[in-house]
Amino acid sequence: MMLAWFTTTDDCAPGHADRLLEDLARRLEPALARRGLALAGAVQRNLDLGPDIPCDMEMVVLGCDGPPLRISQSLGPGAQGCRLDTGALEQAVARTAPRLPGAALVIIPKFGRQEAMGRGFRDLIGRAVAEGQPVVTYVPRQQAAAFADFAGDLAQRVEPEDLCDWCLDRAGAQ
Repeated sequence: MMLAWFTTTDDCAPGHADRLLEDLARRLEPALARRGLALAGAVQRNLDLGPDIPCDMEMVVLGCDGPPLRISQSLGPGAQGCRLDTGALEQAVARTAPRLPGAALVIIPKFGRQEAMGRGFRDLIGRAVAEGQPVVTYVPRQQAAAFADFAGDLAQRVEPEDLCDWCLDRAGAQ
């Protein structure tokens, strides 16, 4: 299988999956580069702004020298709406797409609400898998049913501690 996904448990701190994928990318990039292989995709970074203040979210496109894209928006005190800036997310997708051809492995930050609605990184996931590129992503429990509808039997659940080995094996870098 060329599509791996993982989820987290209730006791994980907010942003745990994002930190796990950023750490995974940091470990994989030099291992792949030593073998002449490229890593593509993006990771989300959450910037702590202090107690009782929602974090700023930014998207780091792997292999891109440009600055991270801020994908959250400030809605003001007491706001309850979604803070995701969907336009900025689409910019991150557009920056990621040209880096897919030839990549040995693709990391996608998550199959979230946008992907469940057919937007965000959804098409890139499908395109990479169709091209035979291994893809790894986080699937929040709330999106598990939508992900199962999208991926069918093409996806394999991998425990977080096994992700690096799965990635290296699929990328042919072990």
